[in-house]
Amino acid sequence: MALSFSRLSKLLEWLDLDRSELPYACDDSPSFPLRVTRDFASRMHRRDAYDPLLLQVLPLLQESAVVDGYSQDPVGDMNASVSQGVLQKYNGRALLITTPACAIHCRYCFRRHFPYQQQHLDQQLSDQTMEKLNVPDISEIILSGGDPLTLNDQRLTQLLSQLKQLPHLKRLRIHTRMPVILPSRVTPELVEMLRNFPLPVTTVLHINHPNELDKSVATALHQLRHSNTHMLNQAVLLKGINDKTEILKALCEKGFDMGILPYYVHQLDKVHGSAHFQVSRERALEIEEQLRKQLPGYLLPRFVTEIAGEESKMPLGMF
Repeated sequence: MALSFSRLSKLLEWLDLDRSELPYACDDSPSFPLRVTRDFASRMHRRDAYDPLLLQVLPLLQESAVVDGYSQDPVGDMNASVSQGVLQKYNGRALLITTPACAIHCRYCFRRHFPYQQQHLDQQLSDQTMEKLNVPDISEIILSGGDPLTLNDQRLTQLLSQLKQLPHLKRLRIHTRMPVILPSRVTPELVEMLRNFPLPVTTVLHINHPNELDKSVATALHQLRHSNTHMLNQAVLLKGINDKTEILKALCEKGFDMGILPYYVHQLDKVHGSAHFQVSRERALEIEEQLRKQLPGYLLPRFVTEIAGEESKMPLGMF
């Protein structure tokens, strides 16, 4: 993570791109800073200004545009806060903001404006937090952030040790991009930690394009498959990146070859700064129908959107 790109000029130099020749205007000092690992950048095509991995992380001047319907908290995270670092939107589940840190800053991130300084967990779960989680109607804990796998193994071990004390807990879920953007994070110690957790673990990855998956990722995912974890993928539908049937089909198939089942394709959360990624609902439904005809049912992700205040993710075809 220390070797990640955080300066636009260095990333463009790495990719052999001349800024003066780019077909779009970049932002040198974005309020949401650039961050991308060298592992992820190594999968970008050099001299390709439209590379789908580059466009996910490149800060553009378009992000400063004020667009109606886009806000700083599009999915209602703050209204779902029940205590510091704990969100509860859906029945039976609680989400923990384990850390503000990510090893990659996706430009469409729905938490890019999230007040992490006030809303992430302390080093150890407090008595108050444990009390909030120790109720019969919470049977699943979701580790989120930030990215929970940016925590070191000692911190993760401590967190899991506390969580397994919850008598009503039945499942643990980890939402992470680390096995994809920094495959070396999947260490033998991490695998052993997950294998020893006494309850079923699901790792929900976030992969948007088949080019994100290479041999190093395959090796990391192979290791994860030998731990106590199921692997799912959720993608975000992004204009100019993956809004084509053949791209999402390849993502579903390539991911399955590495042990990942497709889970969700999310309609873009309308966070301020992301409007240029928006794909219309009509186009999303068209892609979903085309995928339905080309993939077996177990490889077909659900196309959904999140509406603040609703009791579940909403299938796009329902409204």
